[in-house]
Amino acid sequence: MRVHQAMADTASQPGPLKRSEPAAGDVREGDIAELQGVIHTYAADLGNQPIHALGPIDLKIQKGEFFSVVGPSGCGKSTMLDVLAGLTTPTEGTVLFEGRPLGGQVPLGIGVVFQEDSTLPWLSVWDNIAFGLRRNHVAPKDIKDRVDRVIGMTGLSQFTDSYPSQLSGGMRQRVCIARTLVMDPHLILLDEPFGALDQQTRVLMGDDLLRLWRRTDATVVLITHAIDEATMLSDRVGVMSARPGNFIEILSTGWSRDRDSTVISDPSFGAATAHIWEKLRAESMRALGRPEVERDA
Repeated sequence: MRVHQAMADTASQPGPLKRSEPAAGDVREGDIAELQGVIHTYAADLGNQPIHALGPIDLKIQKGEFFSVVGPSGCGKSTMLDVLAGLTTPTEGTVLFEGRPLGGQVPLGIGVVFQEDSTLPWLSVWDNIAFGLRRNHVAPKDIKDRVDRVIGMTGLSQFTDSYPSQLSGGMRQRVCIARTLVMDPHLILLDEPFGALDQQTRVLMGDDLLRLWRRTDATVVLITHAIDEATMLSDRVGVMSARPGNFIEILSTGWSRDRDSTVISDPSFGAATAHIWEKLRAESMRALGRPEVERDA
């Protein structure tokens, strides 16, 4: 099994950071998604060897949790998210969502938000959010009720008639998140949704995301390069190795469910981010091609 917990005793770990128990391979009630022995390999061009991008990975995502993934560039984070979403079929292994294997497509109940701005420029904010419901032939009254509800939740009420070109980058990403929320997903997958935003806006968007997470009771899986973002937002943080990506550690932050960005001022926050960076640094160096840096035992 490649998913494992910290080897250090929990008493020696800083602040609220602690081992995630039970281990990812153990039986746990209330899991919403699971990766079992997942490996993904990309075919190489010009007759070279295939690229082993990911795995093997064993992972269970608990219902209602906020789980973040950090790792070096190119370690397979986005590939893992695509596999979990049903957008990519793994080379080996099984992916379960709500106890059922994925059937080669994104199932109902999973929503995905990518880093790239995916708003439709010819549609207003209201129509952007309603787009998926209309494609699914939802009744007009239900569309109005659901769109109006999500617009209120996401703070977009003053911008319903605006077009994406009239909005800031942060507001456009809020529209993308609202378009996902309106479908009432049980599992929300976020691939660097705030990557193009400045640091201050990212922190505030993180607060918004936490409020939405609490109000919807959905499960969230976030891919991010920002260790501080992962630490602030998450119940658990998974640290991935250099390619082929697998989890070298899965840690619980210990924050309360009603947390927000004020945890940044907690002394334990700095200790937690430092601990994660300590684990991640060697993998990032290896990803840059510095073989003299050995992985921690």
